[in-house]
Amino acid sequence: MSALTAVVVNGLAVSLLLVAFVKDRRKAVKALRIAAKSFVKLLPTLFTILILIGLILGFVTSDQITKFVGEQSGVLGVLMVGAVGSILHIPSLLSFPLAASLLEKGASISAVAAFITTLTMISMTTLPLEIKELGKEMAILRNGLSFIVAIAIALAMGAIL
Repeated sequence: MSALTAVVVNGLAVSLLLVAFVKDRRKAVKALRIAAKSFVKLLPTLFTILILIGLILGFVTSDQITKFVGEQSGVLGVLMVGAVGSILHIPSLLSFPLAASLLEKGASISAVAAFITTLTMISMTTLPLEIKELGKEMAILRNGLSFIVAIAIALAMGAIL
């Protein structure tokens, strides 16, 4: 199914790019230049994440991943991965390959869902700015409720899938 999805998404992107070229060639070329610049800016982060994934998977065995964040780790494993996701500052787009690798190595769906949801909903790196702009109580309340909701989503995903 994932190969079919990739074909459909890439086919749609190419089709829409062709439509853009037909409609306004100059704007389409400008958009491609902007996309290329964004991609080049993203490369160092992408390579860092790929190296991180390689190191993690090189030093952490499948048995260890299964033990700490596999199905038998239960809610504690989900909470642990959720805490890690809350602390890390990785662009969510780049976290998906790491999440896929964790799934392949034995992590539970709930744990991976907790990682992705906390990574996107909570950011300890921006907490000082949130405190400054929203006030300490509101910032902590927002992050606390986001953590609870993220864990609930993760547990629901595990139950559904």
